[in-house]
Amino acid sequence: MIKVGDRIPAATLMEYCEVEGNGCSIGPNPVDVQKASAGKTIAVFALPGAFTPTCSAKHVPGYVQQAADFKAAGVDEIWCLSVNDAFVMGAWARDQKTGDKVRMLADGSADFAKATGLTLDLTGRGMGLRSNRYSMLVKDGVVQSLNIEAPGKFEVSDAGTLLSQAKAA
Repeated sequence: MIKVGDRIPAATLMEYCEVEGNGCSIGPNPVDVQKASAGKTIAVFALPGAFTPTCSAKHVPGYVQQAADFKAAGVDEIWCLSVNDAFVMGAWARDQKTGDKVRMLADGSADFAKATGLTLDLTGRGMGLRSNRYSMLVKDGVVQSLNIEAPGKFEVSDAGTLLSQAKAA
């Protein structure tokens, strides 16, 4: 399992962009995790699934609402990761009004989740292999802090906790 001080694994996530610009074409675009995080401070949070109750009601809204505070604390980007396809993540971004505040990145085959060791098997609930709920602060590709939730919990991966860690870093 990934830990503080480790480099984030090599993986390609997908991002759905509805508006062409900033080097992004419309549609799903690959995001090389290592290249996209190089030289930046990234607030990453991952969750089991788009449109799920806790994720939609609490997790994403907290990061959207505190996006300016993250920027003020030196965070260049906020990434939301979920084991969903890019089209679902794009629709969820519209629903959550993430705009340019949170990048909604799809880990469709759970490659990133598997590489970090932060998977959650929800096969019994008909959802297959998913990402565990967690947050981490990444500086230039290296994990600075990591907050992993216990199954079914939402206590340490929230925006407030990671924002406090970003301010202290």
